[in-house]
Amino acid sequence: MDGIADLADDFDQLALVVDWLDACRKRDLSALLDLYADDARSECKCGEGKVSEGRAELESYWRPRLDASAPTAFGLEEITPTSEGVVLDYLSHEGEPIRIAFTFSRDAKILRTACAPAGQALPALRIQAD
Repeated sequence: MDGIADLADDFDQLALVVDWLDACRKRDLSALLDLYADDARSECKCGEGKVSEGRAELESYWRPRLDASAPTAFGLEEITPTSEGVVLDYLSHEGEPIRIAFTFSRDAKILRTACAPAGQALPALRIQAD
């Protein structure tokens, strides 16, 4: 098989998402960015909507969100493994409920994310086969 579906079970996807959430809580931009693959893509449908690709764009996306976080930001609501990766319900940098889907690279990095306010449909994760 090709693609993400046949990813080896040699890393804990849930733990990687918890590490992502911990980096957000600590406002540790460097640790957060290190969790992403070099060619990562993030599609956000919260507020104005934004697509970020690569480390520089992800840094531009995350820096102001980590710098201006609400006291309740990045609280874990629910985390669920899926056939494609992991879905996380959490509180955004503004303390608002968000749902985000993660897919991963073969080397245990975040490859794609797609997020939207809780209750709204998530953007489709566009996954390219290796």
